[in-house]
Amino acid sequence: MDQTLLNTAPAGLEDAPLTAADVRAAGMRISGKVVRTPTLYSSTLSAITGADIWLKFENLQFTAAYKERGALNALLLLTEEQKARGVIAASAGNHAQGLSYHGTRLGVPVTIVMPKTTPTVKVMQTESVGGKVVLEGESFDEAYAHARKLEGQLGLTFVHPFDDPHVAAGQGTVALEMLEDVPDLDTLVLPVGGGGLSTGMGTVARDINPGIRLIGVEAQLYPSMYNLLKGTSLPIGGDTLAEGIAVIAPGLMTSKVLRSLLDEFLLVSESQIESALALLLQIEKTLVEGAGASGLAAVINNRELFVGRKVGLVLSGGNIDTRLLANVLLRDLARSGRLARLKIGLQDRAGALFKVAKIFHEHNVNIIEVFHQRIFTHLPAKGLVTEIECEARDKEQLQALIAGLRREGYEVKLVETD
Repeated sequence: MDQTLLNTAPAGLEDAPLTAADVRAAGMRISGKVVRTPTLYSSTLSAITGADIWLKFENLQFTAAYKERGALNALLLLTEEQKARGVIAASAGNHAQGLSYHGTRLGVPVTIVMPKTTPTVKVMQTESVGGKVVLEGESFDEAYAHARKLEGQLGLTFVHPFDDPHVAAGQGTVALEMLEDVPDLDTLVLPVGGGGLSTGMGTVARDINPGIRLIGVEAQLYPSMYNLLKGTSLPIGGDTLAEGIAVIAPGLMTSKVLRSLLDEFLLVSESQIESALALLLQIEKTLVEGAGASGLAAVINNRELFVGRKVGLVLSGGNIDTRLLANVLLRDLARSGRLARLKIGLQDRAGALFKVAKIFHEHNVNIIEVFHQRIFTHLPAKGLVTEIECEARDKEQLQALIAGLRREGYEVKLVETD
């Protein structure tokens, strides 16, 4: 999670201009060195949303995220002396892997400072592609401060994850490719965290097509850029699935550019992101992280803004913890009514559970697990609460089961996921 402080761009870069020519130059520079990912039409998502949906599969990059585009462009613009000394960054996410992978490939030493609290798997992923990891501090801010300290002490070049025009230009090549593949896209939905991707993409897209609509999307728990551009003061913080766009404060350079670029700015909730992620896996058979699902979440939950339009969405990354993915998918099954947990009051006597199980059988609902609770219950001492996890065909079949149980006199409560 890039919980980056405002005004943290490398000296002299926060006010540097970003132009469409920079993005085009970056495209030439990194061509053949990153995957030119496909932009594909989704007929099913188009039918669901009422818009023509085109997906840019940046989760197919070697490091499974677009971040390596900007990292590579910044590395290629270093002087020979800077390359020899090496670069440094503070990141516990995709920027760390992208910079490490391409730095190692180019023979540039890469140091990544991460908080001590960083999950071991992220440390290992970064080290596996050649990065030297330094663990320092209990928070990102402390890791960032240490990285800037090492920058000066060791003479390294700091590569910011987003508030750098070289990095943003590299990220902008995503839009360059999308509009080469599908020139008549009339809307781009841009995930916004620190603003590197949206700034780069928006700059070149508006140059190619001045009338194109640019819609920013941010996680509801981290509306940092939204607050800055909209003049609101929504709370920031919490455990979000969209770690890639969870930024406490946006960049100086990126916020200046986006203020004049974005036509609309939307926020998406955690449940909306979860549902979109599950939908992409089920329909497109493609795995994305939370940030990568945010664009689809915005379209599905703001249908009136996109109906009848030709919309480009960026599947910005596919790095998600497998245990977290399992939770997301199971929660989505619960929301759809295919998986449920029912609390049912019973008498504590032989045959009570058998009678309930018969009703499940009559409605063809599969029982997965059964839990008994005799102590922490409002029922009399001879009563108990049983919690039954079950699997149904759909929400209608589940509701029919609940109605059947209540007709037989059982007290039933559906345990909600949200």
